Amino acid sequence: MQTIWAETALLPSGWAEQVRVDVDAHGRIHSVVSSVPRAGTTVPCLLPAPVNVHSHAFQRAMAGLTEARGPDPTDSFWTWRQLMYRFLDRLTPDHIEAITALVQMEMLEAGYATNTEFHYLHHQPGGAPYDALAETSERICAAAAQTGIGLCLLPVHYEFGGCDRRTLGPGQIRFGNSMERFQLLCSDAATSLRHLPDDATSGVAPHSLRAVGTQDLTTYTDLFPSGPIHMHLAEQRAEVDEVQQHLQSRPVTWALDNMDLTDRWCLIHCTQMTPDETVRLARSGAVAGLCPITESSLGDGIFDGVRWCDAGGAFAIGSDSNIRISLSEELRTLDYSQRLRDGSRAALATTDKSTGRQVYDKVLQGGAQATGRASGQIAEGQWADLMALDTASEHLWGRSADQILDAWIFASDDRLVQDVWAAGRHMVRDGSHIHRPRIVAAYKKTLDALRDAI
Repeated sequence: MQTIWAETALLPSGWAEQVRVDVDAHGRIHSVVSSVPRAGTTVPCLLPAPVNVHSHAFQRAMAGLTEARGPDPTDSFWTWRQLMYRFLDRLTPDHIEAITALVQMEMLEAGYATNTEFHYLHHQPGGAPYDALAETSERICAAAAQTGIGLCLLPVHYEFGGCDRRTLGPGQIRFGNSMERFQLLCSDAATSLRHLPDDATSGVAPHSLRAVGTQDLTTYTDLFPSGPIHMHLAEQRAEVDEVQQHLQSRPVTWALDNMDLTDRWCLIHCTQMTPDETVRLARSGAVAGLCPITESSLGDGIFDGVRWCDAGGAFAIGSDSNIRISLSEELRTLDYSQRLRDGSRAALATTDKSTGRQVYDKVLQGGAQATGRASGQIAEGQWADLMALDTASEHLWGRSADQILDAWIFASDDRLVQDVWAAGRHMVRDGSHIHRPRIVAAYKKTLDALRDAI
């Protein structure tokens, strides 16, 4: 049994003082009691640690390499994507493992307990499968074994280069699988979790309406009857135009009218929705997976968060391209985007919860739902996904209850993250991952090998 004692902690019933959390040998919370004497590992402020619901880990290694404007005066997501395709053509399984470990380490240090890896780089350059079909999925799992992060592995189904069902081009050929081969890959990928702790899970991810046939999309919940299903949906205006041209409907409307969207689904980005689509999708029970830093970087647009929440929608946070991995900044960027669009303040606050508390609660709940992970609460039976903030910092000094979250998100940054546990594994101590030097050294070696890849 592992014991954590917090001066203050956020429980399902609200803030409590002098809280003792006992964690069993399997990484689940055994008991939670408040107003008890100090014992075990002592922390100032204990929070549930959220899930990162969307990551393409390999893209971390190209962060900072795509900010110069090329010859095209209309630089956009689509020109960035071409650079990304050139970069990934150089990646080997060893590179993928080293980059993923760095990403997962940074996620833990930012306060996330779980990495949901939307993984589509399956094959060799040129498109030939590796001898082990799920070779690169196995490398994601190997990275998780190094870092101790919780993992939800989502092999991505990518079959076509667009809604016209054109064959995959040179940049995409490493992603491609028919439905039959994709099902085999998913089975092999799930088997690769056997070397990880029991909290590791897998699901599936049809990439988008552009990359998977409509017949398969309409039957996805039958083809994969259990586990989470994630999909990109309505990220870019050009994407909306392409879907409208070929399917005679906007992406969100087509998905609502033709797919079995339930609480198993997490729809990523959704930055291009009409008000009616926003309300309808929110009421479907699906989670909106938001990545505000990447959505800002790529000019995707602004998620209609106020309308979504008013309609009872669930949302969660991810880091997508991993250009910067910062939980507090993702939350701040999400709320500030609403303020900038509407000319308001405290856009996502409610009458009984501050902005920071409301957003953090929603992210905890949405991340747990989107991955089927028993987390998001400091409560008996939940995985011990926990994060401690340093309330001795000048940024939190004198703050209490919801003010702690507000000051962390809006007045400081992830340097206040002191300790992080993933299913009871104490991987971040005093602000740093316990294996940081080794993971960083392997990442730097990979960057040296990839020099001038773009």
